[in-house]
Amino acid sequence: MTTILPRKDVVVVGLGWSGAILANELTDEGLDVLALERGPWRDTATDFNIGYAQDELRYAIRRDLFLQPAIEAMTMRNNASQTALPMRDYGSFLLGNGVGGAGVHWNGQTWRFWDSDFQIVDNLTKRYGAAKVEGLQLQNWGVSAADLEPSFDRFEYLAGISGKAGNIGGRIQEGGNPFEDPRSRDYPLPPMDMTYGPTLFADAARSLGMHPFPSPSANLSKDYINPLGVAMGQCTMCGFCERFGCANYSKSSAQTTILPFLMRKRNFEVRTDSEVLKVELNASKTQARGVTYVNTSGEQFFQPADIVLLCAYGLHNVRLMLLSEIGQPYDPNTGEGVTGRNYCYQTNTGTQVFLEDKNLNPFIAAGALGQTADDFNGDAFDHGPLDFVGGAGLNCIPSTARPIQFRPTPPGTKRWGKEWKQATKDNYKSTLTFGAQGSSYPTKGNYLDLDPTYKDRFGRPLLRLTFDFPDNDLRMSDWMGGKMETIAKELGGKNYVVSRLKKGWDSVPYQSTHNTGGAVMGADRKTSAVNRYLQSWDVPNVFVVGASAFAHNAGKNPTGTVGALAFWTADAIRSQYLRNPGYALVSA
Repeated sequence: MTTILPRKDVVVVGLGWSGAILANELTDEGLDVLALERGPWRDTATDFNIGYAQDELRYAIRRDLFLQPAIEAMTMRNNASQTALPMRDYGSFLLGNGVGGAGVHWNGQTWRFWDSDFQIVDNLTKRYGAAKVEGLQLQNWGVSAADLEPSFDRFEYLAGISGKAGNIGGRIQEGGNPFEDPRSRDYPLPPMDMTYGPTLFADAARSLGMHPFPSPSANLSKDYINPLGVAMGQCTMCGFCERFGCANYSKSSAQTTILPFLMRKRNFEVRTDSEVLKVELNASKTQARGVTYVNTSGEQFFQPADIVLLCAYGLHNVRLMLLSEIGQPYDPNTGEGVTGRNYCYQTNTGTQVFLEDKNLNPFIAAGALGQTADDFNGDAFDHGPLDFVGGAGLNCIPSTARPIQFRPTPPGTKRWGKEWKQATKDNYKSTLTFGAQGSSYPTKGNYLDLDPTYKDRFGRPLLRLTFDFPDNDLRMSDWMGGKMETIAKELGGKNYVVSRLKKGWDSVPYQSTHNTGGAVMGADRKTSAVNRYLQSWDVPNVFVVGASAFAHNAGKNPTGTVGALAFWTADAIRSQYLRNPGYALVSA
């Protein structure tokens, strides 16, 4: 039996970054907002207490904060000729579970995608010709960097990002990123104090003609009070960011930036341990009536709402759309359909340099404390003579040297025993790590759909991921490996290792939680699931917010762009949609 509840103005599915931003903005508009969160409530003081938060075994190894396959599994395969099998353990990516979502356990690297990303087809075809992008399913996003600049700015000031601007109003700023688009003002906080390892990397990159700069960080360089009046503390560089909540109120998350303000509002409510099963549509499937959800006792409820905001993790957004029959499912054989289209990942490779007579003190670290060179990111360099498009940020951000997971040993070292222990001891303090975080471009064969065989505990089909690294991206990554090798040689040292990607994505080893696409935004409803305001083309009172909207993934972490899109969508709802509820903001 399903209990029908009193109507709400807005129901938000998922209370992470996107959900919290939209809930706060729409409650300011006077709307009655309910957030439904599948996982538990999480609060900094009680859930990430300073007395036990830095527990590597509990959080990094046993993954206390993450979604488990017993709650929601997925199936994967590399191509359509294979039979997808369930991932029995989330290894390649780690999905958040609970209030705050993946924003609880992220490292804090906070980037703006570039205008050449948002208008990627126009940019690449104008510069190189249409033949350069053959075989890729690239498309423009329907927005520009100038459109989103105020939203990027709002997110950075909400989060208290530490960094150094490289381009203010078209004027290049010394010490910042010279390749970024113009911004209206500098970051709210200065860069973090730099540690020894990234300093060495920056010196080596600079000597090779590159332009390193402090990586923008959601780990705070100073105490900060954000525009909502929420106070945060300076980062102590404890090295427990990725896979951990921050006990020091020093890493920006929904818990440390928005929720202390939002939870005091009378027109906001959150129900935790409440899993949304489906968005319920009217008979013509043109309007959402609300959502059906179930609690941990197995009780089922129907929550009517005038507006439904899907703000879960990107993969979950897409699955809910498919289960709810919102938008035509993508068919790779015909190229028709939009829901599930353009799934992308991240193309990462790494380098270890085993230095001599250097004490890097790697345990002094933070999730986004480091140096980056964007000389070979996106379209910052000439691809004319190359056999690929796209690029990568070269990042030296040694975010941790925790005792269980950080065991650097040179090639040829035995994997266990006395020799391994001695090599760990000899190299722990003197090994420098850096990597190339590369773009991921869509192809027609990489997509998301519902698995025809496997179901969850409610009898719903699991989400199926069909993905392999495109040849274009592998060529890009291999070329970036050569750039990393050049830096490694410049650093000196007794040895170095540059990893190289191969065909055949493997879901077992951790690689990145940067899953994007599947409900992509755009100006053409034939190739996009949502319009430029992240409003469903087919069901206009449904908005789908998050990295699911990315038409491709750039060589940058997605969170800054996710936050900007949340503010962008909130502004569109407040200033346009509420004047004419139930109608499309963009004509088809």
